Amino acid sequence: MQDAITNILNRYDITGKYLDSIGIEEIDTYFNTAIERLKVTEIIASNSSKIVKETANRLYTEQPELLRPGGNSYTTRRYATCLRDIDYYLRYASYSLIAGNTDILNERLLDGLKETYLSLSVPIGPIVRSIEILKEVVIHEIQNNNIKVIDEKLCIKPFEYISTNLSEQNI
Repeated sequence: MQDAITNILNRYDITGKYLDSIGIEEIDTYFNTAIERLKVTEIIASNSSKIVKETANRLYTEQPELLRPGGNSYTTRRYATCLRDIDYYLRYASYSLIAGNTDILNERLLDGLKETYLSLSVPIGPIVRSIEILKEVVIHEIQNNNIKVIDEKLCIKPFEYISTNLSEQNI
């Protein structure tokens, strides 16, 4: 797993260049947002069960057919698997937030995930929707805990990255 700094330095190393003002600005941003990212991650970690439960409740309120016979969350085992997956998305989004880099999402979560879901006939739409709900719930938790975030995009970037990558269609 690489953090933002390692990623920036590798990019310059590959091209054989010294850091320029753009690279230095990227590193400066990483350090200037460190406390914010850590506070948000702390909120996520300390409220993870609540966040997952709220996400599942909202998803199943919007899409109750998932819980009915024939639905993808029908049976206790499938329902538990769905909750586990929501927790995975939340946990890896928090790792990405700490690292200031989305590469971990590719390495540890996304590579092969969509293909696995498709091979198991798991619908992608509700998964993407659950990630969007996760993002909304996390933002709500941040606001409820009076965490002042300079750039909200910083907090939602991992969730948007997961959603986009799962919902992209191969043509």
